[in-house]
Amino acid sequence: MIKKIKNNAWNVLNGMGLGGSVQLILDGALKQYGWFRSFHTKQSVDANGDPLPWYTYPFILFLKPRIKPHFNVFEYGSGNSTRWYAARVKHITAVEHDADWIKQISPKLPANAKVLEKPLGESYIKAVKSTGDFYNIIVVDGRNRVKCAVFAASYLTPDGVLILDNSEREWYSKAKEFLAEKGFRRLDFIGMAPIVGIETCTSVFYRDNNCLGI
Repeated sequence: MIKKIKNNAWNVLNGMGLGGSVQLILDGALKQYGWFRSFHTKQSVDANGDPLPWYTYPFILFLKPRIKPHFNVFEYGSGNSTRWYAARVKHITAVEHDADWIKQISPKLPANAKVLEKPLGESYIKAVKSTGDFYNIIVVDGRNRVKCAVFAASYLTPDGVLILDNSEREWYSKAKEFLAEKGFRRLDFIGMAPIVGIETCTSVFYRDNNCLGI
């Protein structure tokens, strides 16, 4: 009897074109990833409410097992990704131009994470140089992405990789062309990301013997 009721309910939902949507909510991959939670909270989090980088889910799944505790990471832009990296690497430095956002994110960061406040322009673009360090991973996910990617590539360790988010955007093509000319190869990870329902792309640029083992 219960089975018959369930079948009838699914028949009704499918007839209304809602069966697939309900299935995703009840037991789909988006539920497992935590997408519905991220959508409702407008936070890049997983199903448990823990922070996630605002990358495509395919790239998050690719990156997570390759992160090593000795990594040194630099980010253009900060947020839940900074918290996510901080839980997995030796140190992460991020640069931000928005003082109010820095006040919000800084109390949530552990001791191995630091956010630099730089105004938009040359000081923001060159913030990676100001630390006097080199990085296993540099993430370009803030403002002035083409200029930041071009400048930051020189501050990777020999095994370092550069991550460019939303790389499908046509106006970032010059960054991709520059990195290709410098001998970087590229892997694109296309799919959905937390919070939003559209398809986007996160790309990683790498060379031989890179830290992610690509």
